[in-house]
Amino acid sequence: MAKNTSSSTFRKIDVDQYNENNYQEEEQTDVQTPPVGPDEGEVTMLLNQGRNIDALNIVLRSAPLGSKTQQVKDNALNLTMKVLLSIKASQIEEAVSKVDKDLIDVLMKYIYRGFEMPSEKSSGHLLMWHEKVFAVGGMGSIVRVLTDSKRI
Repeated sequence: MAKNTSSSTFRKIDVDQYNENNYQEEEQTDVQTPPVGPDEGEVTMLLNQGRNIDALNIVLRSAPLGSKTQQVKDNALNLTMKVLLSIKASQIEEAVSKVDKDLIDVLMKYIYRGFEMPSEKSSGHLLMWHEKVFAVGGMGSIVRVLTDSKRI
């Protein structure tokens, strides 16, 4: 005997939840303190002492990757650009070699963000940084930076 198939009570799955237009990013359930970015006083002190590479490592380690506050990201960018532009072209290769391998992608993110907002003589200096970071990080670093959802 045939069963009545016009009844929809047997359907338990809501297929509309899988529609592309209804997609929402999953939020992290861990409650974390928002990143505040690098300490400007500490970085400025290191720059005044001529310890530019140490200042670079500090700004890269404390990059506000998870922050949703644009002001924090902009302050970190300005401080990082100050550090990058304070390192002479002849010291760039040494500085990149002393950056932790996990932070190479963060450095590349700052370089691309610096390209978005060029200032006088910064583009040429950033191109030199890009060349040296690319030599260490390779094409994978560029791909990871361009596809990462965590923006600086």
